Amino acid sequence: MTKAIFARFALDGKCAVVTGGGDGIGRAAAHHLAAAGAAVSVFDLDGAKADAVAGEIAAAGGKAMAVGVDVTDEAALRHAMQAAVASHGGLDILVNNAGIAIRGPALEMALEDWNRVIGVNLTGMFLAARLAAAHMIEGGRGGAIVNTASVMGLSGGLYPNAAYQSSKGGVVNMTRALALEWVEAGIRVNAVAPTFVRTAFIHRLTSNPETMAAIRAATPMGRLAEPEEVADAILFLAAPCSAMVTGAVLPVDGGYLAR
Repeated sequence: MTKAIFARFALDGKCAVVTGGGDGIGRAAAHHLAAAGAAVSVFDLDGAKADAVAGEIAAAGGKAMAVGVDVTDEAALRHAMQAAVASHGGLDILVNNAGIAIRGPALEMALEDWNRVIGVNLTGMFLAARLAAAHMIEGGRGGAIVNTASVMGLSGGLYPNAAYQSSKGGVVNMTRALALEWVEAGIRVNAVAPTFVRTAFIHRLTSNPETMAAIRAATPMGRLAEPEEVADAILFLAAPCSAMVTGAVLPVDGGYLAR
């Protein structure tokens, strides 16, 4: 019985792409998928970081390759997806995780900064999702796409960050729209919505004791999430155990949104 339950989380024979896989949530997700049996292609703007994660997976006995790619460059991203499919023999899972933040008051934000955040966090995710979906449809075996949204896409947040909040709100509804569009092709599209996660991405916030106190006060569980805890949710949404789940946004937030 126990083995049968664990088999519902297994990804043996599956091929996965993780964008923004060079550190943080993406790195943890790449390790989780590989440990579950998937062959993983690690995409990151920083090719050296992608190489390092792929090397870690290989050293642990998994199968991985690395590609340095900017998700806002459609031609480069198309080439990277083709390389992943050619290397691993198909595409079954996309963890659509690449993202950035440029924080600041809306009245002071340069349009260039707004466009950059929307370009990476929303347009880049759209490009990756549709390129992956095209390969999944061509392969004829369906697939799973897991987008990294945020609690900030479902709330106004704690700090002035309009571009990030707007981009992640877009990811939330894009997830629902693509889930409906691709359901007949057997592609499930879901999202995780993490709270503040202990990564370099928010180091400027977490290095400030007053800010950390405010984050803990806003989180009923009283702490940050760990990257591996978000990766646990990503694995669930990518695996056969969530076969009836699509169009969902799963908060991993310690109760942040329950207030």
